[in-house]
Amino acid sequence: MGGRPVTRLSWLAEADRRSPWSQARVVVAGLARSGMAAADALVEAGATVIVLDEASDEATAERGRILEFLGAEVELGPGSTATLPDEVDLVVTSPGWRPTAPLLAQAAERGVPIWGETELAWRFMHPDQVVPWLAITGTNGKTTTTQMLESILAAAGLKVACVGNIGRPVMEAVLDEVAYDVFVVELSSFQLHWSPSLQMHSAAVLNLHDDHLEWYAHADDPAAAYADDKARIYHMVRHACVYNVADPATEHMVEEADVVEGARAIGFTLGIPGPSMLGVVDDLLVDRAFVEQRQTSALELCKVTDVQPAAPHNVENALAAAALARSFGVPATAVGRGLRALELGGHRIQTVAEADGITWVDDSKATNPHAANASLQAYPSVVWIAGGQAKGVSFDQLVTDNASRLRAAVLLGVDRHVVAAALSQHAPDVPVIIIDTADTGAMAHAVEAAAGLAQSGDTVLLAPGCASKDIWSGYDARGDDFAAAVRALLDQDDDRHDTDN
Repeated sequence: MGGRPVTRLSWLAEADRRSPWSQARVVVAGLARSGMAAADALVEAGATVIVLDEASDEATAERGRILEFLGAEVELGPGSTATLPDEVDLVVTSPGWRPTAPLLAQAAERGVPIWGETELAWRFMHPDQVVPWLAITGTNGKTTTTQMLESILAAAGLKVACVGNIGRPVMEAVLDEVAYDVFVVELSSFQLHWSPSLQMHSAAVLNLHDDHLEWYAHADDPAAAYADDKARIYHMVRHACVYNVADPATEHMVEEADVVEGARAIGFTLGIPGPSMLGVVDDLLVDRAFVEQRQTSALELCKVTDVQPAAPHNVENALAAAALARSFGVPATAVGRGLRALELGGHRIQTVAEADGITWVDDSKATNPHAANASLQAYPSVVWIAGGQAKGVSFDQLVTDNASRLRAAVLLGVDRHVVAAALSQHAPDVPVIIIDTADTGAMAHAVEAAAGLAQSGDTVLLAPGCASKDIWSGYDARGDDFAAAVRALLDQDDDRHDTDN
């Protein structure tokens, strides 16, 4: 290992699946699901593959054993990613790795290209297995919109792969022996950062708010760097760039994008849509973009009540999904069928229980302040359970906008004091309880504290505004613990009531 300069392969910049990968020495950085998919594809293509990961848990070790059997070199455990091996032609990185990670910083210094698994998957579709991509990014609502779009396309009879940040790596679908009609691709800013070549059929940016600023701490302007990565999704779009009329930053991205000639800007709005927009008229979702007489007519897509839940931000998600589907030629009738058939995953404004006039709601998926704001705005009187990993963002505006609806707040997690400081400054009369427990038992304590503060007519709302991995494995585990703690608390109350009687 050391610092000898890399020999660049002349074909790598235009590489596809049929390129002479047997000439390439590739490091795969990270052996989670996307790393496994990337390494598997590269080994099959004939590349010399070196897989590095600091983790050495059983699941990672098992993936490593499989790859070693297939012919890859695998190094796991602490220190394994400290130094980039010699004579590396390409690094394929897991999306969460920051550019400042030692391995990636060394690659950049040597001039070694760095791709994400998404970029590799795009290359490996070419030249002869190309499937159109309908892509979605944004600070909030990505997964919901992706699921909506998948359901609409399926309702139109299309064979769909739902991939990307939603959980299934794109490469897995590329390697499938299935003739897909279309990929629905959820993309994070991290995935877009490491994917310079993507060219979508159509793409949407749902909204833009400060998030993940700790990942961009190396940049002179972290918020601008985050926005720039989101905007990459519009690069060389062929059909439609879908933007949020209520969020000028997304329209600006479209205006600045270098797209294929003929690609259209398509807006979505909760108001009455103008030409080349989708919107809402008389409790109907309507299309004034993909109709022959869009200057004068609108086509009904479905009822607002076909969107569940029909909260304003979720109707926006449905409009964005409908716009992408319509750009792909899906008939209007499929929009309503798809939305009605959809069953969203849990932890998104999900009512867990109602008892003694108090409603308990799980929105653990609200992992940043903007998402938490959408939840808080839905209820008039809230005992708010918040906190976790704040990711470098501010809670000042969130608290200012919602101070009047806060009965109380219960805070937990590593950055609980960040939220507490915003409450102290902007809502000093709101009672605050801080839970200092640093393990998963914190949720039971938080639920118990919230029960002591809530009154009839209140909503106890888990909308943390923060990521979860300081304590939990993910937002879903955090939400599951909330639901379990609520049920346990209410069961205790029932037992006490039975005993009293």
